[in-house]
Amino acid sequence: MGGVAVPCPGCGREYDVARFHHGRTIHCSCGQRVGLAPPRRLEDGVAPRFLADAMLGRLARWLRLLGFDTEYATELPDSEVVRRALDEERWILTRDRALPVEWRVSGILVLDSEAIADQLRDVVQAFRLAPWVQPFSRCGECNAPLAEASRAEVAGEVPPGVLAAGHELQRCPGCERVYWRGSHTARMKTVMDRILAEA
Repeated sequence: MGGVAVPCPGCGREYDVARFHHGRTIHCSCGQRVGLAPPRRLEDGVAPRFLADAMLGRLARWLRLLGFDTEYATELPDSEVVRRALDEERWILTRDRALPVEWRVSGILVLDSEAIADQLRDVVQAFRLAPWVQPFSRCGECNAPLAEASRAEVAGEVPPGVLAAGHELQRCPGCERVYWRGSHTARMKTVMDRILAEA
């Protein structure tokens, strides 16, 4: 066998290291799963970045609204989810229990609940996110940081009542959506505050 060999922990059979790219694992004929140790650990002391898989679209949006850089992997195979997370140094958020078994990489959190409030609370607790929360600083749709916008810039894009009320205005430089702090954001902020308090 050419190249570096990776032994099976059960029977000692050796496999070429090339088979374990990006943390991939395989089943040995003896029944044991063979893989390499996690290739990296994410940096401590900085706000974590996330990659939510296809089952967690609502969670991705809420994390963005809390201010966290969160990509959403719609329709990507597990191999691409893992590769992208490793390349971009993101934590993988998933409900797929098989993923951390088949891919031996650091930085995977499996969420048990289907309820968005429980999912968000679990992520906030697991990563101790409270110090990094910056509500409504990112676009909930495309993840880009929001920029301040003047009333003149968005005059034809928002209801007249929004301008008259003097709400703070922001625009997403990616998708061009305009955001303002209305009653809907107040309700969302209440939910955020409750989850942060519980966490």
